[in-house]
Parts: sequence; C-alpha cells; structure tokens
Amino acid sequence: MPAASDPAETYSYLGPAGTFTEAALKQVEAAAGKAWRPVNNVGEALDDVTSGRSTAAMIAIENSIEGGVSATQDALATIPDLRIVGEYLVPVNFVLVARPGTALADVKVVNAHPVAYAQTHRWLERELPSHGHIPATSNVAAAASLLDGSTADAAVAPPGITDHHDLTVLAEGIGDNPNAVTRFVLVSRTTALPEPTGADKTSIIAELPDDTAGRLLEMLEQFATRGVNMSLLESRPIGDALGRYRFVIDLDGHILDERVADALLGLKRFSPNVVFLGSYPRADKQAITVTNRYSNESFVEARDWLRGLIAGEPSAH
Repeated sequence: MPAASDPAETYSYLGPAGTFTEAALKQVEAAAGKAWRPVNNVGEALDDVTSGRSTAAMIAIENSIEGGVSATQDALATIPDLRIVGEYLVPVNFVLVARPGTALADVKVVNAHPVAYAQTHRWLERELPSHGHIPATSNVAAAASLLDGSTADAAVAPPGITDHHDLTVLAEGIGDNPNAVTRFVLVSRTTALPEPTGADKTSIIAELPDDTAGRLLEMLEQFATRGVNMSLLESRPIGDALGRYRFVIDLDGHILDERVADALLGLKRFSPNVVFLGSYPRADKQAITVTNRYSNESFVEARDWLRGLIAGEPSAH
C-alpha cells in the first residue's frame, strides 16, 4: 500500500502486513488503493483516529472463541467521539512455521500471540507436549521474530505468512476450533448515520445507576419490552471501585428503527451514562425480523393514538 500522506486517505490497522486485521481491512471498499498505516496496538490505532492521522481504524472487537476483546471495549468506553461505521468477519485459523531446515521434532519453544496461543493450545499440547511459550505482540511478529534472533524454534502464525517471510510451514490448520471467527469493526470520528438496511446492528455501552438488587434486570427490560434482541452483552469493570461494571451491548437493529430508538430512550432515562457507538450494516447481512407489534408502523400508530386522545379527537372504530 502507498505510504501515508493525506490523513483523510489513511487507514490504521494492527500490523505488520499479513495480520488478520489487515485481512479485515481488505474487505473495506473505500480503503482500496488508500494508504494503510500499520500500528502496534488498539490504543495507537484509535489515537490515530482521534488525532486526525487517519480517517478510520480497523480493530478486533470480538472473537467467537475468546469473547469480547477487552482492550477494544475499554478504549471505546473511555475515548469520546468515536463511531463504529462497519463490521467485518474474518475466519481465524493458524499454521505453525519455522526457519527452513527445522522439523517438527526439533521444536522446543513456540512464539505466539497470547490469543493465538489460547486458540491452538490443545494442538500444541498434543503434538509438542513439553514445549515452552514466548508471547508475541502479534501473530505476524511471532513469525518475523524467527528471522530476527528469537530463541523460539517455531511460531504460530496466520495462513499466508510465507508470502511475507522466508519460513517453512510445519503444520496447517492447528486451530482448536475450525469454525473460529473474529469480528472486526471500522472506527471513525464521523457522526453521520448510514441509512437503515434492514440488516443492521447498534452498539452501545451503558452503566447501571447503582448496585441495588434487580438493576441489571431493569436495564435488560428496556430491550425485552420493545422486542429488541441483544447479540452481545458483556460486562467490563469501570475501574473506580470494586463491583462497578459497565455493559457492552450490541442490539439487532438501527437507531432509526422505532423499537431501537424507543429502547434507547428508556435506557437513557435509566442509566447515568450511555455511550452510543453507532448503527451500521451487519457483516452477515442477515435481515432482522420482528413481530408486528414491534414494527415501525406499530410504534407510529401507538403515538398517533395517544396524540389523538390528548387532542380530544373522536375514536376510530
């Protein structure tokens, strides 16, 4: 990709080239042919966006095996004026690579990113029962370190790593779950809302007002009573005291959907702090279906009925 120049034409991602994050960024049509800026972590990627060095950043937010990415969730909760403008899914699998001439029987120490190690540990323990583990900052960095004086004998890396580094693949498909998927989000400073597509997701972060019994149920009722499904609900410590948590929530639907808007109004009345992270098209493009009583028309009709009562209009029969 071309070197970064105009920040409006630059996208940040967890590098270097060859990472799963880069694979997610390749799915963004608007980023094609633009400058891509590799960074070392989520904080640096989002700092690029808030400082104006980049127009957007691609970051991992959820994994089907490990759950939510805490560093991303905490950053989105505490850095103001960020919006998710799109989500992208990347199948996750791994290969074991080594320097040319190394055999699997020679491997005593493995370099791997902690998340990648967690997703391959059963294979590693079965095939290399006495191996040691050196943590790496990224999957690609684990592989690159083998050519840069690492004491490791092999590394867990993404498929295709040999396109970027002169390494030998010792084993393929070493992930413990062949169906593992990581969800990435593209984060920007834009506040413009995309139009609803019928297959959308809304991301928010909310806090409970206090630790009174039943408060979590009260929060969840804001969605249940309006027919709004949650596809993600995770708690993260706020950090100011023990027992204080914020909740990262993904809702099925768009903020311009009547049921979602009404649920957010109820949530805002209940929660002392609600962070709206954005409404955007779902990566899987699966349409959201609701029963008639939760349709846009039903909410509009109910409001019209109430206005008619207040205005003293004759009832329709």
